[in-house]
Amino acid sequence: MADMVRISKTLSRWLRHRPNEAGLLLDAQGWAPLDSILAALAAARLPSDIDTLLRVVEENDKQRFELAPDLSRIRARQGHSVAIKLDLTPMAPPSMLFHGTVERFLPAILQEGLRKMQRHHVHLSPDTQTARRVGARRGSAVILQVAAATMHADGAVFFASSNGVWLTDWVAPRYLSRL
Repeated sequence: MADMVRISKTLSRWLRHRPNEAGLLLDAQGWAPLDSILAALAAARLPSDIDTLLRVVEENDKQRFELAPDLSRIRARQGHSVAIKLDLTPMAPPSMLFHGTVERFLPAILQEGLRKMQRHHVHLSPDTQTARRVGARRGSAVILQVAAATMHADGAVFFASSNGVWLTDWVAPRYLSRL
């Protein structure tokens, strides 16, 4: 199990932020050749067999990765800081979305809103359970409710990634409330 977590974290780092660390070249949509990933895992002294990699992709709690149908390529679904184009279609969001954070970030968020920082988008959850899990990675989770339908009506653009994470460029403080 420890190897699965290490592989997942390593893949996230390589496919979202530092492909050059593993000698990877991502295409414009963020895909990396699967054989290059397996070779990089081997070089990093991590399990590098296809069955282990398939388990990491299938069992990842947030479904962070996706494989091409022919199993020739892999990519992170969202969360990139490197330049890629995911080709997502704008969609109307549900009435409310949620964001998990921790208390120490709350004053800045309530003043400046949710910003994408080094990523391409702000990540929002469709339910409070997911938001709580996301926020709990850094401590005791604080859940913010996002008036997504109101934002959308006011002109904000939303996308839904293939694993159910909602994405937008910025959430102004006026659309946020603490649960």
